[in-house]
Amino acid sequence: MLGRKKFILGLKEKLIEKLLFLCSFLSVLTTFGIIFILSAESIEFFKEVPVLSFLTDTQWTPLFVNKHFGILPLLCGTILTTFIAISVALPIGLISAVYLSEYASDKTRNIIKPLMEILAAVPTVVYGYFALLFITPLLKKIIPSISGFNALSSGLVMGIMIIPLVASLSEDALRSVPNGLREGAYALGSTRLQLSFKVIFPAALSGIIAALILAISRAIGETMIVAIAAGQQPRLTLNPLVPIETITAYIVQVSLGDTPHGTLEYRTIFACGMTLFLLTLCLNIISFKLKKKFQEIYE
Repeated sequence: MLGRKKFILGLKEKLIEKLLFLCSFLSVLTTFGIIFILSAESIEFFKEVPVLSFLTDTQWTPLFVNKHFGILPLLCGTILTTFIAISVALPIGLISAVYLSEYASDKTRNIIKPLMEILAAVPTVVYGYFALLFITPLLKKIIPSISGFNALSSGLVMGIMIIPLVASLSEDALRSVPNGLREGAYALGSTRLQLSFKVIFPAALSGIIAALILAISRAIGETMIVAIAAGQQPRLTLNPLVPIETITAYIVQVSLGDTPHGTLEYRTIFACGMTLFLLTLCLNIISFKLKKKFQEIYE
């Protein structure tokens, strides 16, 4: 009887182990499937469009009669909105993280942090219409020359969206700093402000930088906000007051349009997708390396 129970228990453990392995394998398989599709279609695209022209041409008009396939205008729009978003999210997120880590009581932290993270649960399409119908009219009262579709409003709302990401990851990094550093700083007569920004913040810098890079990756990959509020005009400009187009917004435009499948124009979305994939992959690798370094310091 006892041997039978052990046999059944061992069988259940093996089944659970196999199930967990299949789930992990499915994630890996999905990643390889994405890479395969992007690579296969991108290779077909680059058979007709030189890589050098794709990377250096300053015009992006694949759907026009006079076709140009330069990714630079889309990259410029992506970088511009990302820069605006990080300019909003970084100071607010870091200040929130310092407050939650060093100033707030446990009760206050347990209330504020979940409320802040509610922002991360709001659908991005809601943020997009919030940018278009609320932020843009508000900006128009301050800057009358601003266009109805612009990079500024979409960047500002993207920044609001990623504040919880910056704040949560940075707060985790700050709270991971050993209490011995806090006690030593207080023993030397440091104030709480000096402790926060001259001791704890530098000690957690690797983790904070990792959080920043993850936030940048999130902003680069954002789709609905820029598709709704930024416009669909690829421009090689750093002016945030005019319509621009990002890589993700262009992919949405073509995917939902009348572009025939299998054409060169349709394959542009895979070339853009591969560019976006490589960009975010590099940022995520850098973030992983920094986070690993941060963990090794305090293990």
